[in-house]
Amino acid sequence: MPQLNANIDYLFLESGDLAARMAAAARAGFRGVEMLRPYAMPAPELARAAQAAKVEVVLINVPPQPGEMGNAAIPGAESAFEAEFARAMDYAVALKSPRIHMLSGRADPGDAAARETLIGNLRRAAPVAAAEGITLLIEPLNGHDQPGYFLNSVEQGLEIVAAVGLANVRLQFDCYHTAVQQGDVARRMQAALPLTGHIQIAGPPHRVEPDKGEVNYPYLLGLLDAWGYDGWVGLEYRPSVDTASALAWAAGYGIRA
Repeated sequence: MPQLNANIDYLFLESGDLAARMAAAARAGFRGVEMLRPYAMPAPELARAAQAAKVEVVLINVPPQPGEMGNAAIPGAESAFEAEFARAMDYAVALKSPRIHMLSGRADPGDAAARETLIGNLRRAAPVAAAEGITLLIEPLNGHDQPGYFLNSVEQGLEIVAAVGLANVRLQFDCYHTAVQQGDVARRMQAALPLTGHIQIAGPPHRVEPDKGEVNYPYLLGLLDAWGYDGWVGLEYRPSVDTASALAWAAGYGIRA
């Protein structure tokens, strides 16, 4: 059975701040949470909340500047990347998060300089993260939700991971983004699995509950079991109703919201 974790920047918003959302997620049966933006609260306070709720912080994002989507692939923005990465590392260490999503930023996907910048930044950052047992993730995003984002296909992401060639740099495979941008989700997920460090799901085309939309998630989650995937599957969707009602589909996976 897949290990589902809750993205608390999307779920349990009605519960209050991030600490309150962690507690709500734990009550619903989640044993892991992920956060896009943990930086509004001090890291020690969040760490205490996670410990009190008995949930693992599965993943955090680097903190992008306002209006940006990161700088990992932006030539000339290496100092901004280093600052984002340093802050993310401080939080990841405090929260004991074993994964950081490294936002690439907006650049032409065919830009060779952007590709080399991303590879170089990841190669420099990965040993720092490895010393703390942390894996760095890159995620292809669809052009409808994030126009102009550098990483926009699974194949491009896999090529970058392979080019970096370090064990703690992996792909973050988002089924929703893949469905919207490319389709053929099952085949792409199977091909990507050896280099995948985290999986996320949502119902396309409107990024709602996984039981609404164009993707057959019981089938995909069953495939993950058959393929022996034992990592986390993050629920990164916007509930079309209250969070508890929007989690009814997950009762068969141990969630009781």
